[in-house]
Amino acid sequence: MALRIIETSDPAETEALGAELAAILTDGDVVLVQGELGSGKTTLVRGAARALGVTGPVTSPTFSIGHRYPAANVTVSHLDLYRLEGLEHEDPALLADYLGPGRIAFVEWPQDGAGELARARLRVTLAHRGADRRRIEVGGEPERDGLGEPERGGQGEGR
Repeated sequence: MALRIIETSDPAETEALGAELAAILTDGDVVLVQGELGSGKTTLVRGAARALGVTGPVTSPTFSIGHRYPAANVTVSHLDLYRLEGLEHEDPALLADYLGPGRIAFVEWPQDGAGELARARLRVTLAHRGADRRRIEVGGEPERDGLGEPERGGQGEGR
């Protein structure tokens, strides 16, 4: 699994990275998005959603399981599993409307190894670096991710 490390300096750069990631995603893909509170997870997802054709507001689904947004050729699912202790005790159909064919899903606070999440296309981890700067690690399947060799520097941040 190739690892790419990017440092962003403002929310616009984090959104731009989300848009870059969206360009390599296909129908049915799942992206796991991790990071501490306020690290830019929703900002990254917003950039990806815009690039996929979402025109309405993209907001954090913190107080619900998720949001679904119609996009150009797919539905963009944005899930937040922060309030769940684990998926093993949840109804298996809980995520059914958000994952699978016809969807690209971004899952904040993913539960490790949980069902369809275990087959995620990418894992993105965001960390605070002071002020609006973020360190973002992107890992994926090297033969499919289209991101090239690991690199440092470059893009911009998020919340």
